Amino acid sequence: MDSLIKLSMDLTEGRVTARDLLEQCLANISDPKGEGSRAFLVVNQDKARIQADTMDALRQQGLEPSAYAGIPISVKDLYDVKGETTSAGSKILSQAKPATADAPTIARLRAAGFVFVGRTNMVEFAYAGIGMNPHFGTPKIPYDRTTGRIPGGSTSGGAVSVADNMAAAALGSDTGGSCRIPAAFCGITGYKPTASRVPISGLTPLSFSLDSAGPLSNSTDCCAVLDAVMAGEPVRTTKTLDPRRLRLALPQTLMLDGMDAEVAAAFERAMAKLTDAGVQIEKIDFSDLADLPHINRLGGFAASESYAWHKHMLAEQMAAYDPRVGGRIIKGADQSAADYIELCQERQRLIISAAETTRAFDAFIAPTVAIVPPTIASMAVDQTYYSTNMMTLRNTSVGNFLDRCSISLPCHRTGEAPVGFMLTGRHGDDHHLFNVAKTVEERIAW
Repeated sequence: MDSLIKLSMDLTEGRVTARDLLEQCLANISDPKGEGSRAFLVVNQDKARIQADTMDALRQQGLEPSAYAGIPISVKDLYDVKGETTSAGSKILSQAKPATADAPTIARLRAAGFVFVGRTNMVEFAYAGIGMNPHFGTPKIPYDRTTGRIPGGSTSGGAVSVADNMAAAALGSDTGGSCRIPAAFCGITGYKPTASRVPISGLTPLSFSLDSAGPLSNSTDCCAVLDAVMAGEPVRTTKTLDPRRLRLALPQTLMLDGMDAEVAAAFERAMAKLTDAGVQIEKIDFSDLADLPHINRLGGFAASESYAWHKHMLAEQMAAYDPRVGGRIIKGADQSAADYIELCQERQRLIISAAETTRAFDAFIAPTVAIVPPTIASMAVDQTYYSTNMMTLRNTSVGNFLDRCSISLPCHRTGEAPVGFMLTGRHGDDHHLFNVAKTVEERIAW
């Protein structure tokens, strides 16, 4: 599906209607050869058609609420949408009462006229970077679909919905990489904002210290549009910068370790293109990152804060959880108050130190994920699942821990295994990061 900018122009100039776009999405969702039945938990055909028809009628009268009115998007199953049940990919909450109000982000997107196609599948309670869900199935990525490879998590269904043209964009969340990992594995773009810019109320929490709400779509421009609406800001035009004035840091600590050959080749090709365009890429010794495994050895913020939210449900319904999720959440009970305070202090220490280390750079870069998407079948072995989950989350979780904005762009060639090129900007510097990402995107895209 075209970018949101192009779709907006087509709608405005009458080349397509909102109903046309929606019906294309619905046809792709219902295609028996596709992944619609695993990517979506709920498809809102009737409500979405009413929304689309309403936007078309308003546009005919020149009364559309925004330039993007009528564009179909999918919603991760942890967002509250009025009248819908928020199950967060879990059987436990599937019988919960419907939400009585939209989450603030949903309300802003509704006010702008976006059409909500349906609720997308996810890792149960967002607690993994793999993308598997034993309750509702696991959608396969477009690459090597016959074999079946993991979609990345936790916004698994959302990423597949965009990659398979079942939605023009997807709403996700990102606590340790849950927008950027599935974007990288599905060959699309995923954005994690500076957490405080976009409200997370009305979203089922994983870790209130790390959670952020972000979009997945087909380009930097698309993500910038959705991010602005979700943040309650005016939509800005993303600008291409002079590449000769860009300085990007390449950390030599942790983030390049253990790369698959395919990832290394695509990432190095992308860096060569940027260097040829005049971008300055400087290797830095980001030694603070070496401390992260020790700092998070007890499960980090995700374990302690999710346990605080889940403890009563765990006590009553532990058997109903995905054992790979419930078993990890309950370990949060082992963290003492002193452990948690130390964790908070260590985070602040690293945030301050990292800000100084990267102060002179527009962003630091790394492969979004150091490995290509493994097969779904290989995840049957617990040891493989847990080691892959750690590797999948390793690079992206840095941006969450340091409280920064971050974006994943596809950098592989057509037909190759999908590889993401990640740029992580400064805290609160989201608008600049979008400009940097657009400049990079134009040079590394195949």
